[in-house]
Amino acid sequence: MKILIDIDDVLNNLCETWCETLNERYGTTVGYQDVTEWDISKFFPELTKDQVFEPLHEPELWSRVKPKEGTVECVKKMIDDGHEVYLCTSTDYRNIQYKYVNFVQKYFPFIDWKHVIVIGKKQLIKADFLIDDYVNNLVGGLYVKLLMSAPHNLSYPAEKNEMFRVESLEDAYDFIKAVERYTEKNLT
Repeated sequence: MKILIDIDDVLNNLCETWCETLNERYGTTVGYQDVTEWDISKFFPELTKDQVFEPLHEPELWSRVKPKEGTVECVKKMIDDGHEVYLCTSTDYRNIQYKYVNFVQKYFPFIDWKHVIVIGKKQLIKADFLIDDYVNNLVGGLYVKLLMSAPHNLSYPAEKNEMFRVESLEDAYDFIKAVERYTEKNLT
């Protein structure tokens, strides 16, 4: 199967690192769990949007971003199971190099650049599954939609919108394996 996996806040701890960076830089006290909507700038009202988004364009932030627990091993399992796995990100062009060099190459060296997709509208990609934390990337896509829980999407009614909520990449892997078993059973 073809599996698309979002990078930020699915494979890594970007939002958490971003909040920490802003707190250190500006003396704010916003935690990752406080960011309950997609637009992080709403939680730093004393800062301009430029101040909030500036760290994303700096290699320093990307050198601090780490993979979430178990994600490296889980991606390897998916590949070892024979799936086509693509890391898929919708990101500002100024972040691509830092994200790729300081995160993807560092922690996922077994993923070559041909399996990293940078795209603004993920619905344009045909796949069997998309694992993502941003609701708008899932809506309308022609794939099974796995919504990775995050503080900014907890109030979203995933099931009512044909999405399956997962708490970790391991949960997503288990879901994919269950679909695979069901499909094999019903095709034989």
